Amino acid sequence: MRRSLNDFLKFDLDETALERLQWRDFGNGLAMARLARSEKRELVLYRIAADAATGAFLKHEHIGGEFYLMLKGKIVDETGEYEKGDVVFLDPLSVHTPRAIGDTVVLVLWPAGVRIVD
Repeated sequence: MRRSLNDFLKFDLDETALERLQWRDFGNGLAMARLARSEKRELVLYRIAADAATGAFLKHEHIGGEFYLMLKGKIVDETGEYEKGDVVFLDPLSVHTPRAIGDTVVLVLWPAGVRIVD
């Protein structure tokens, strides 16, 4: 499920504030900052560089689904293409392999965690 918020919401990222977050760099153009965690629920920011490896994201499954808000750039996966301002919900047990196009920042909520699949 996808809905763009661009018709009624405008926002700009504060790049300086983003730099102050603690980022876990995966070494392939992908970095993650954990904003909150409670048991299996997590709220994270992903930052993906324009020159990130094509396979920066591994194929994974969302046990309780996944909700994300595109803050910058574009994500493409098996379910579609998502750009700045798009809100996306993937169903529980959904599997996908996203990739970013251009410099991308995504706010992600995992209600029940995530696991890597083959």
